[in-house]
Amino acid sequence: MKKIKIAASLLAADFSQLEKEVKMVERAGAELLHLDIMDGHFVKNISFGPGVLKALRRRTKLVFDTHLMIKNPKNYLAEFAKSGSDIITFHIETTKNPKELIKSIRKLGCSPGISLNPRTSLSRIKPFLKDVDLILIMSVNPGLGGQKFIPSSLTKLRELKSIIRKKNLSVDLEVDGGINRKTAKKAVSAGANILVAGTYIFHSRNPQKKIKELRCSGSKKRGN
Repeated sequence: MKKIKIAASLLAADFSQLEKEVKMVERAGAELLHLDIMDGHFVKNISFGPGVLKALRRRTKLVFDTHLMIKNPKNYLAEFAKSGSDIITFHIETTKNPKELIKSIRKLGCSPGISLNPRTSLSRIKPFLKDVDLILIMSVNPGLGGQKFIPSSLTKLRELKSIIRKKNLSVDLEVDGGINRKTAKKAVSAGANILVAGTYIFHSRNPQKKIKELRCSGSKKRGN
């Protein structure tokens, strides 16, 4: 049974106060900082680049959970690794050679992760489960924060958890999108052990309480 971890999504932070916001979620108990990298092509939004990671890396000890929502991720792996990423996750929809990307990420000293959109079948990632350290299930359509949780993502989590147990794999299951106290319970019950939350944490008056709620609400359902 893996410990439930909270990844605070920087996309929901106040960009005029990034250092302050990052230190705030670190003090509040988050283990990871989820960094959504958007290029305006794979998704319609544009976020930030490796320069932001490099600047923040000197200010925090949080695990940098870098989520590449970009076309041609291969071209940017080295830059994001150099900027301080600990985990680099790419989308299965963006490449014809996932194993090559996974090997490149490991060679750069980072943990490889693989993600898929809500409409993408699990069959696309099943051949690579033994090669990655993390699988990210999108529970919203990627590109914008503050969306509602898509219930069908729970089915994917349950199926993945079953496969992981049968194959005795050590893989983190992360879920991103629409996470709050209610959906956290469902996601953890379905198999997730890393919860990505943005607005629920950063837009709260008490981030420490919200992070504790996510962790505890999930723990109560663990193993069911």
